[in-house]
Amino acid sequence: MEIGVISTASIARKAFVPAVAASEHTVGAIASRDGDRARAVADEYSIPRHHASYEALLEDEGIDAVYVPLPNALHAEWTRKAADAGLDVLCEKPLAADAEEARAAVEHCRERGVTLMEGFMYRYHPRTERAVELAREELEDVHSVSATFKFPLGDDPDDVRLSSELAGGSLMDVGCYAVSAARLFLGEPRAAFATAHDSRGAGVDTNLAGVLEFEDGSSARVASGFDSRLVQRYRIEGENGWIEVEDAFDAPTEEPTELAYRIDGREGVETFDPIDQFRLEIEEFASCAASGRSPRTDGSEAIATMQVIDALAESARKNEVVALE
Repeated sequence: MEIGVISTASIARKAFVPAVAASEHTVGAIASRDGDRARAVADEYSIPRHHASYEALLEDEGIDAVYVPLPNALHAEWTRKAADAGLDVLCEKPLAADAEEARAAVEHCRERGVTLMEGFMYRYHPRTERAVELAREELEDVHSVSATFKFPLGDDPDDVRLSSELAGGSLMDVGCYAVSAARLFLGEPRAAFATAHDSRGAGVDTNLAGVLEFEDGSSARVASGFDSRLVQRYRIEGENGWIEVEDAFDAPTEEPTELAYRIDGREGVETFDPIDQFRLEIEEFASCAASGRSPRTDGSEAIATMQVIDALAESARKNEVVALE
């Protein structure tokens, strides 16, 4: 597969393009609204072609698919435009600014017959797969999940993650991982409650804490933030034990990772060899596009996650419990 990258965003340069280079696939072109910037990045990463507009990249006949790492508010728009060009789409999380926009983008891709994957790369790490297996096969009556992703955001007031117009905020940026993990292990919640704080007067949440309630009485605690040290973990608890994962979402690529558990009185730590989860995500994306198989993080998953994010955001605004359909 030859992939075009829409934007020279940091995640594209530091994670995605190197991961493609380590796979059997290639980045054929990259685009920026600044032509000089596109040329410089293309030269630095040995990308054959560069374009001074996103529209021009979509017209590049050499590419089979696009990667969309734009600000959140632009994800759905350029996903739809890529689908109109007949290109498969790997879009960074979250797929859209809200669930309604996500539903429209997913339906648009379905109508045009293109593969759509949302870029929750941690879902393709062997450790995540093992956590799912352990929880399903060995934990009894899982009743709670706690998931947190926080990190210290810099002081740049122009950071897109601090822009309400670009659908910024900690919930959208990293809280979406916590929501994804809660859903992965517990399913779909029936209600959400959250509190949020805007410590920078930016018009977006810089810290959020939420509780999700489920029909069977289980619950999840999710948290996100821009104002604390790096914390990214989840913990799953059942009647007979627990599973815990540190460095859970943005897992290191050059050192081993671990999963700890205590189940039926048996304690253990499983170690996983260094691996690039972005490469695994890319390989799965290409495989799904070639076979027509639906990705693990497909459009329906994206909509479900956005519904929960919307409910948490609404709850934080209204200071009340919000029911989900």
